[in-house]
Amino acid sequence: MSLGIVLVIICLLNLPFWYWRVHVKRFSFQWVLVVHLPVPFVIIVRMLDGVGWHIKTFPLLAGAYFAGQYLGGSL
Repeated sequence: MSLGIVLVIICLLNLPFWYWRVHVKRFSFQWVLVVHLPVPFVIIVRMLDGVGWHIKTFPLLAGAYFAGQYLGGSL
């Protein structure tokens, strides 16, 4: 897979979690769970794809992560 496909997967992966986030009380246990639950999935996608841990991929993947959060919260 290319880096672009990984970015799309990460963005889409965050949509349901952040849709859920807007319906729970901020800083509650559910909120913390929703914020951190997608992280292992992102790591798995990175490992399966072979993107690696290059420093240049961190801003792109973080941007995809937060884009998915924003889009999911605005749904």
